[in-house]
Amino acid sequence: MRNTLVLNASYEPLAAVTQQRAVVLVLQDKAVVEEAHPLRVVRGGTLELPAPRVVRLRRYVKVPFRQRAAWSRRGVLVRDGFRCAYCGRRATTVDHVVPRSRGGGDTWLNTVAACAADNHRKADRTPEQAGMVLLRKPFEPTPQASLLAALGIEGWPAVA
Repeated sequence: MRNTLVLNASYEPLAAVTQQRAVVLVLQDKAVVEEAHPLRVVRGGTLELPAPRVVRLRRYVKVPFRQRAAWSRRGVLVRDGFRCAYCGRRATTVDHVVPRSRGGGDTWLNTVAACAADNHRKADRTPEQAGMVLLRKPFEPTPQASLLAALGIEGWPAVA
């Protein structure tokens, strides 16, 4: 689970990483802990470190401007609140609205969270062909909203 925010040397947010990755950055002296978890401690053989919530890189990293959030299976599940877009039950899979075999792909606007039963029922058809209705329309989140979602911070969903 990604629960540590990585800031650039200029304090701008860069990414959400696992706590283990954040600890490695600190131990390699590539980052400093800006905020630590008040109750958690990471222990090693000869060291004890407060569990980082926010780390800041020591050197500035130039990052190209990102206009779009990168698509991911987990991102779709988080965007849809782990709820099936067809029935509203708990979703565990991602369904392609237009199946890949019919020209659909892994994009924010073509994928929705789905429960296994509805995903199997829809199969290799569009929702209209399967007689199913989408409860909510898929959308593309902003890069900022997807970063907040990765950290588990309120602000999701947000449209681009």
